[in-house]
Amino acid sequence: MKLWKSHELPQLPELKLAVIGHVEWVSFLAVDELPKAGLIGRANKYFEEPAGGAAVVAVQLARITKQPVHLITSLGKDYYGNKSLSRLKDLGLTLSIAWRNEATRRAISIVDKQGERSITVIGKRLQPHASDELPWEELTNYDGVFVTAVDAEGLRKCRAVPLVAATPRIGIKTIQESNISLDALIGSGLDPDEKAPEHLFKIPPKLKIATEGSLGGDAGQLGRYKAYKLNSKPIDAYGCGDSFAAGVTAGLAAGWEPEKAISLGSFWGAKCCTHFGPYEK
Repeated sequence: MKLWKSHELPQLPELKLAVIGHVEWVSFLAVDELPKAGLIGRANKYFEEPAGGAAVVAVQLARITKQPVHLITSLGKDYYGNKSLSRLKDLGLTLSIAWRNEATRRAISIVDKQGERSITVIGKRLQPHASDELPWEELTNYDGVFVTAVDAEGLRKCRAVPLVAATPRIGIKTIQESNISLDALIGSGLDPDEKAPEHLFKIPPKLKIATEGSLGGDAGQLGRYKAYKLNSKPIDAYGCGDSFAAGVTAGLAAGWEPEKAISLGSFWGAKCCTHFGPYEK
C-alpha cells in the first residue's frame, strides 16, 4: 500500500472527537545507552509529563484537528492526579474524570541515542467504568472516539459514536464481552501485549492495523504500508504509536478512505519521533 504524502491529503473537516482511557504520570530520561545490569547510568535530559495512551492520543488529536478534544479518564486523588489534570488542561484538552481513592499510575521512559525507548510502569492502571458518573450520554454528539482502557459496558456505550477505534490494550476479553464491532483496532505488531489474532474475535474489527515502527506496518487486507521517512535522526520513540493512532482516527472520523487515514497516521507517528517526549514543545 502506497502512502499519500502529507501535502496531498485533503483538509480535515471540523470534527468533534473524544478519547476514553488511561493516563500515567511519566518521568522521561534521555541516556547514552539503555541500562545494563550492575552499572550506574546518568541521564542527559529529564522531565515529567502526564502521558500514557489516552493522554497522548487526545493531545495529538487536538493538534491534528486544531479542535478541542474530550478526554474521559480516571485519576487517583493524589499529587500526580492533580498535576495531570492541570497539565492536560494546559495542553488544550477538555476533561471528565472518574476520581479514585488509589494512586495515579506512574511510569519511567528511558530513551537512548538511537531514539529507542524502554518503559517501566508503576502501579495499577486506572480506567473509567460505565458505572462512573461520566457524560456517557454525550457520546452521541461525537464524530469519533478512540479507546485505550474501559470496561465492556463502557465500550458498548461507545458504539453510539459513528467511528469507534481502539487499541488491543483494552483487552481482548473486554472487546469480546462488549459484543460490538470496532471500526478500527490499532496496535503494535512488535509488542506481545498488543497481539490480536483474528480468531479471538467474535466480531472482527473492520480495519486492523499492526504497526512496526520504522518498518511501517500491516493493515490486513489493505496490505503492508511503509513508514514516513524522517528528515532527521529519530530522538524519542515514545508516543509514536499513539500519534499514529490519532492520525488514523481523525482521518476515519472525517470519512476518508483507510489508505488516506493511514497516511495521516504515518505522518504524525514519524513526526512524534523528532522530539524528546510525546508532545512537541
